Amino acid sequence: MKIAVLSPISWRTPPRSYGPWEQVSSNIAEGLVENGVDVTLFATADSITKGKLESVAEHSWSENPEIDPKVFECLHISNLMEQAGKFDLIHNNFDFLPLTYSRLIKTPVVTTIHGFSSKKILPVYKKYNSTNFYVSISNSDRSPELDYTATVYNGINTDDFTFCFEPKDYLLFFGRIHPEKGTSESIQIAKKSGRKLIISGIIQHQEYFDSLIKPFINDEDIVYVGNSGPKERDKLMGEAYALLHPIGFNEPFGLSVAESMLCGTPVIAFNKGSMPELIIDGKTGFLVNNTGSAVDAVNNIKSVNRIYCREHAASKFSRQKMIEGYLEVYKKVVQKGYTKK
Repeated sequence: MKIAVLSPISWRTPPRSYGPWEQVSSNIAEGLVENGVDVTLFATADSITKGKLESVAEHSWSENPEIDPKVFECLHISNLMEQAGKFDLIHNNFDFLPLTYSRLIKTPVVTTIHGFSSKKILPVYKKYNSTNFYVSISNSDRSPELDYTATVYNGINTDDFTFCFEPKDYLLFFGRIHPEKGTSESIQIAKKSGRKLIISGIIQHQEYFDSLIKPFINDEDIVYVGNSGPKERDKLMGEAYALLHPIGFNEPFGLSVAESMLCGTPVIAFNKGSMPELIIDGKTGFLVNNTGSAVDAVNNIKSVNRIYCREHAASKFSRQKMIEGYLEVYKKVVQKGYTKK
């Protein structure tokens, strides 16, 4: 089976630091290669893969201001679609735009929906609902207006995350700095629980950072370390007492939650979106509804078995587990002549 994996070009695949969709695209491509599948990754030219690489853009548009995002995204997607006949299946990780080509080609398209940025994009998904194959990354992130072929949880290369049995005392916030991700709430939780907080992530909302985050940063109990790469991420997560994830929106998945548990580090998260699907309350962390309950959870974190956290994450969110799920989807779509109703 020849598979084309279409990754976004906002960042390199895999990303140097931030870039969740590119990271998942990489995990899919590399996992398929390890399982003997003939894979061509469509990504930026500086991307890294053990499969074949096809590219139009030399670098990602986020890392090169000379690149016009719309122009190169169109060139990038069309580069794959004009070669669609070479592949048995296209695995789209580029949101809704590639769907607009899907009725012009004969190759089936499986689209992983990595969340809905807005209800305004739903008309595109609805238009191609009858002829495309949608995969959700959590059961909570399904739209009642769409049909789905499967839910496949995002999978992570477990070798990239080191289990840490004896953590340090600090709490960790790891993610983009944006109101919906709860950076400010994490500061409140840390201060009320009397613990140091390390913040790592890309600043996506400068005003929010300047007004509600920056005033508290003192390099003592509130520390901002910037946007961490893979090695720094592994160390930060492994040595953390707990990961704080007080989200203010229905998060579709939450890679950092699964990554933290792979390191053995429990997660304290607001009970929204996919969090109940990732976290076993009381066993791999705590699902709470406000900062006060989160502080109580910090005080009870010693009751969580770090070994169990690792085992749980490895059993549900490993790259191999994800690949097994996608191979089942591919088999249904390609080998069994599966058609939408």
